[in-house]
Amino acid sequence: MTPEDFERLQALLSSRAGFRLSRERMQLAEHRLGPVARREGYHNVEAMLASLWSRPVASLGWGVIEALLNGETWFRRDRAAFEVLERELLPALTAARGGRVRIWSAGGGTGQEAYSLAIAALEAGAEVEVLATDLSRQAIEKAMSGLYTSFEIQRGLSARVMLRWFEQVDDQWRARPELRAAIRFKRANLLDEPGDEGRFDIVFCRHVLNDMASDRRARLLDGLERRLIDDGCLFLGADERPDGDSVAFRPVAGRRGLYVKAPSAYRRAA
Repeated sequence: MTPEDFERLQALLSSRAGFRLSRERMQLAEHRLGPVARREGYHNVEAMLASLWSRPVASLGWGVIEALLNGETWFRRDRAAFEVLERELLPALTAARGGRVRIWSAGGGTGQEAYSLAIAALEAGAEVEVLATDLSRQAIEKAMSGLYTSFEIQRGLSARVMLRWFEQVDDQWRARPELRAAIRFKRANLLDEPGDEGRFDIVFCRHVLNDMASDRRARLLDGLERRLIDDGCLFLGADERPDGDSVAFRPVAGRRGLYVKAPSAYRRAA
């Protein structure tokens, strides 16, 4: 891959998905694009990119973008966030709402986060609706299948939880029907305008902000703020901060990664 190709990839990823591709990931990018080139019938990555630059095709462009996204995740990632959810937020919100709690797993990858959220709610006896979105079609398809390898299923789940909520199918594990019924999966771009999904009591958007291009971070946070109920809660990654990109959220003291709407957001909504 030439430096010129990499620069054009950076621009493509930023403009379409809002993500930044740092130069030190050039070799990784070429490695990830190899299977895409073979699948599309090209001899190598350079030939595929040359075709894309000369005659842009939307399906190929998105295939390239999806291959470059960082979709790594696991069950109950950042365990402290789930402990706050289980012990504090779900009981309080269930009592306040008098019924169903709506949770959005935004940019949740291959589904482990959404299933972890649903398990936490169901084990707490809370009525919950989980919407899980990701930009990657492949990630959403895997999440919808509910199928995980032995390595994936044991990464973050205890044996008790694994056996309660998943069933073995050959050499894989599949989410049980009652767990899958609590979640709806949908492909979505976080930079798009809000659709007709309504607003949510809790939003998990973790390990997304730090990968965003600097000129897209404020737009992402603005979209999250508009989708969150005024007294709702936003979870970012433990090392992510909206400072300088948005005045819509303020941190919750003693709860790393947890944010609520700032008073300025209420004034804007009014």
